[in-house]
Amino acid sequence: MVNVGLGHAELSSTHSNGRVQEERRNEGVVTSWCIAKPSTDDESLNHNIDYSCRQKGVDCRPIQPGGSCFNPDSIISHASFAMNLFYKSAGKNYWNCHFNGTGLIVTQNPSWGTCKYPA
Repeated sequence: MVNVGLGHAELSSTHSNGRVQEERRNEGVVTSWCIAKPSTDDESLNHNIDYSCRQKGVDCRPIQPGGSCFNPDSIISHASFAMNLFYKSAGKNYWNCHFNGTGLIVTQNPSWGTCKYPA
């Protein structure tokens, strides 16, 4: 099990505070998401956001002020959301979550409250 802090959100083995935790299986395939490694420096996280949000098929409006994923207002949370959008739009191959070693593939849904990470 991976416990990863995403600002105020944390992936863990418990259900609380509006956390969504699930492992989906579709025809024997485990659903996955891409998030930022907690040890990633802010400069790399900013680069990951900029890169991801410039790609075709990636809509980063949810991490803008007032968006459904703006809170928690932290760089790691915003980067994780943007990185996951890129991961999904690029085909969900493991290399689509590499981000120069700063990405982490997880099988527990990192969605939090109103912020829904697309699978």
